[in-house]
Amino acid sequence: MYREHFSFIELPFSIAPDPRFLYMSEQHREAMAHLVYGMETDGGFVMLTGEVGTGKTTICRCLLEQLREKTDVAFILNPKMTAEELLATICDELGIEYPEGNMSIKVFVDNINAYLLQAFAAGRKTVLIIEEAQNLQPEVLEQLRLLTNLETNQQKLLKIIMIGQPELKEMLQRSDMEQLSQRVTARYHIGPLSRDEVRAYVDHRLSVAGAKGVIFPDTIIGTLHRLTRGVPRLMNVVCDRALLGAYVQGKATVDKKTLIKASREIFGTLREKGALLRWMAAGVVLFGCVTAIAIFFYSQRMHRTEKTEGFPVAASMGTGSGKAEKMEWPLVQPVKLSREMAYQALLREWNLSDMTPMSDNICKQVMTKGIRCLDGSITLKALLNLNRPAVLKLFDDQGKEFYAAVKRLEGQRIVLVLGGETKTVDFQEIEKRWLGDYLLLWKAPENYKGIIRPGDKGPQIVWIDRYVSLSGNNKSQVRTSNLYDLDLVKRVKRFQLSEGVIPDGVVGPQTIIHLINRQGTKEPLLTANNKGRK
Repeated sequence: MYREHFSFIELPFSIAPDPRFLYMSEQHREAMAHLVYGMETDGGFVMLTGEVGTGKTTICRCLLEQLREKTDVAFILNPKMTAEELLATICDELGIEYPEGNMSIKVFVDNINAYLLQAFAAGRKTVLIIEEAQNLQPEVLEQLRLLTNLETNQQKLLKIIMIGQPELKEMLQRSDMEQLSQRVTARYHIGPLSRDEVRAYVDHRLSVAGAKGVIFPDTIIGTLHRLTRGVPRLMNVVCDRALLGAYVQGKATVDKKTLIKASREIFGTLREKGALLRWMAAGVVLFGCVTAIAIFFYSQRMHRTEKTEGFPVAASMGTGSGKAEKMEWPLVQPVKLSREMAYQALLREWNLSDMTPMSDNICKQVMTKGIRCLDGSITLKALLNLNRPAVLKLFDDQGKEFYAAVKRLEGQRIVLVLGGETKTVDFQEIEKRWLGDYLLLWKAPENYKGIIRPGDKGPQIVWIDRYVSLSGNNKSQVRTSNLYDLDLVKRVKRFQLSEGVIPDGVVGPQTIIHLINRQGTKEPLLTANNKGRK
């Protein structure tokens, strides 16, 4: 309702997980560093705790971008189960076979151990991620501890990441949990955002939504921080309601009175802290485990010594030749035209040179040709794995922005068009000037209308089933229903994991693009290493 009033491109405080709106505070980055360190050490457990809505799941999903290519991941989203049920779930997630109806812990553990040894021999790592881990029973925690005893002479065979609320941290401080606590090699507790971080958080989301001018003045940020305690999820809901209130009043900014009224409508009386906590808990039940496709530039800078690892689309193309160039804007070209020039280079890759790109509506332009846009924020690894030409938003040494079109890969270098000139640069040169903003073009399959979620119906489900079945070890089967059911969701998750996509079962543009890549396509690619490219 208020989007047009404030001239937003889209709603800035939607609770839907959208990576473009991801804001990483300093403590979120520290949490990421702790988790990455824990994954690289020889301990069995890594632990991340925090209040509801502080971004634990976001950090966990971002961690997936740090995992090496040969890594198998098992997720447990609801750990309220017995030890036997836990082991069976681990087997199901990893595709480990066991006798039907088996409830013997020994059989489960033996099969898991055999799987882990085979994975180790094949150079693969296995990670178990447990969300809402504060709900684990003591006997289940003990069984998890015993699983970390599975090891070779060189290393542990299983890494376990536990994500939970503060109760998890308190649980491991008990004397009977000492053995398990000693095996936690990295732990971090995410707290609420500070007042300054609240300011930055609000500004970031408004900016992504296309806000013009100040809508939440600095005079009310302290109030927002106090009302929401700096919890991002609560800020989203309060700010959304406050914008609606300002719209109803015909105001261009949110004042303190409107903000407080909005919070009262959501939380009830502000003094009722218990009600606030109950609302937060209800939010978890209502929205479930929020999957934040949180892909951000910092994740590519954690391992600068491993820059070239994990780029399968370039692996078979050699090392490139010639001297790498610097990404400097040519002085003969006006930098203000850089975005239009980059879009023009991108259109040439799609044989659309007859189009005159308009920076404000290029996506509407290409829609007339049956082509879609995909934009947002992404890591270099994830972008290259999508294997599509793209336009990147870059920054020079003075912080001024300019744009370049990524054209193709040559070994460990990228060929791009910058100011009308073709340059070949190293990955490091890109990362030095890029914060993750990109735009690429792609073609959707027939009947694809938009993001597909579990429980959806439609003819596109048959297409997904067929392509997922053909994409690897999935067994082909005749689909008699156009329902996106649990069986297909599970197979989609496995495919997403294999492609480095967040395994949430939601079939969006990135998953569709990877499915198309697996089967072959005649679309423009960064590499010709695709059986469908002519």
